[in-house]
This record gives sequence, structure tokens and C-alpha cells, in this order.
Amino acid sequence: MIQNALRMNFMKRHLIALIFLLTALAATAQDTIAPAELTRYKFKLDSTSFLIGDQAELVIEPATIFPTLEDLTNNDIVAVRQWVDSTNGTLHTAITSFEEGEHWYHIGTDSLLINVRDVAGVDTTTANIKDIADILRQPYTFGEIAKVVGIILGILAIIAAAIFVILRLKNHKPLITIPQEPPLPPDTRALNALENLRQQQKWQQGKVKEYHTELTDILRNYLEETYHIQSTEMTTDQTLDAFQSSLAYSEDNYAKLRQILQTADMVKFAKSEPLPYQHDLSMTQAVDFVKSTAPQPAPNPSTASLNTDPQNTNQQQ
Repeated sequence: MIQNALRMNFMKRHLIALIFLLTALAATAQDTIAPAELTRYKFKLDSTSFLIGDQAELVIEPATIFPTLEDLTNNDIVAVRQWVDSTNGTLHTAITSFEEGEHWYHIGTDSLLINVRDVAGVDTTTANIKDIADILRQPYTFGEIAKVVGIILGILAIIAAAIFVILRLKNHKPLITIPQEPPLPPDTRALNALENLRQQQKWQQGKVKEYHTELTDILRNYLEETYHIQSTEMTTDQTLDAFQSSLAYSEDNYAKLRQILQTADMVKFAKSEPLPYQHDLSMTQAVDFVKSTAPQPAPNPSTASLNTDPQNTNQQQ
């Protein structure tokens, strides 16, 4: 009996403690969950009646806890934005509604009746509501057109340049061709080569065969370029025979060419050693041969007509 009484007394004490703890937790949870709803605010609303979609301004005096946009959105009244006036610490909230009629609006523990009016004279059932108009397209300006054309031309230029580069590389040609000076006429080049050979003084250095070989090669190339005589592939006699049929033939030119070629053949094939004057003679005759057989430039028609004009001839007389 005594044990049962002690057990009952113990259980009653724990039950009372549990009830007290639950009550304290409930009170704390209620304060934590909705402090704004249980707070009484000092406020003013600039209008309790406005058109649907319009806004009214709610001003709440400084408080420990300000309501949020979510706290101030209820019963079809929507809080859209908030800001704090830093000069006096008041909270400003813009509210609106898109539902016509009267709505009880809750601000903390207080409530206001707000009337949301519809736009007068508009019957949406009979109104001629049109679809949204198409986007209005403005005409293109000259600057816009010029910009597009410039871009297109630039792209085409890049494509053309790429094709040009590919073709040049494919054909193993240089990308940039540097213009070259026109080549000198064959007689000028032959005279320059003979002068260069003279200055080298090869026969004076004992290079007799090399000297006469180069001298005759200069003349043979000159005949080939000027009169199309393939002298580099001919013997001396064949070259002389071909020269007799050319426009540059004369007995004097023929004799000079024969003396030069035969002297060179004696040096190259018979290993003959000409006298010193014969080396210089071959050089002198080669220069004279080139000068006397060089093609003469065509006369200027105007100059020719002037020289044959009878009046001009009489004046000169």
C-alpha cells in the first residue's frame, strides 16, 4: 500500500512538470511563429478606397518588429514594395488589389475595411478588345545599310584573299610578286660579260683554256639570243655556216668570228699556247664583233617622217 502511494505521488509530480513544460514551449512557439500578427502598430493609410490596380500607401510608425511584405499581404490585398524613411524611421508599404469589392485588411492586431472599385463604364463582355498589335518595324537607315554592306564586303574580301593564298601556295608561287626591271638587250649583256672577263685577267694567271672557253661561250650565247643560231650545240664550222645565212653577215664580221673560234679550238683541243697579243686580239675582236652585229633600234616614225619631209629638207639646205 505504501509503495503504491509513493508511486502515484511520483507520477503526479512528473505529470505536472510535463504539463508546465509543454505550456511554456507553446507560448514561446506562438511568440516566435507570428510576432507581427500579435503586434499592435500605429499606422495610417492614405486611402481606404481606390481603383482596381491602383496603389495606396501604408505608413507604420517606428516599432520593435516591422511587418514584412508577406505579413501585409492578406484578403486579396497585396503588398508590392516597402521602404524605410531614414529621417523618421517610419516604414512605408505600397499596397494594391486586383479583386473588386470590400476586403478586411489585417495590420498586426488591427483591421481595416478597404473598398476596391472597378473601372466605371467598361463592360468586358461587350467591349471590342483587340489582339496585341504587331511590332512596328522602322525603315532601315543609311548608316545601318552601309554597315551591313561593309560587313558583307569585308567577308567577301577575306574569302577572296584566302582563295588567292591557297592557289598561290598550291602552284608554288610567291604571294607577292616584286616587279623586276626589264632585262638588258643581248648585246649589252655580252659586252658587260666580256668586260668582266677582261678584268679577271685569267690568261695572265695561266688560265688560258678557261679564258678562251668563257670568251667563246659569251659569243655563242649572244648569237643564240640575237639571231637564233644554236651555237652552243654546234661546232665551229657549223656556227660559221649558220652565221653566213644571218642578217648580220659580212666578210669582216665573219673573219673576226672565225679567228676567235679557231684560236679557242687550238687552245682547248690542240693544247696550243697562243702568244700574249693573241689573247688580247681575241678580246678586242669579240667586242668589235658584238658592236657591229648588234641589232639597230627601229627608227621613230615621227622622226623618220620629219627627216623625209621635203620642206624640212629645203629648210636645212
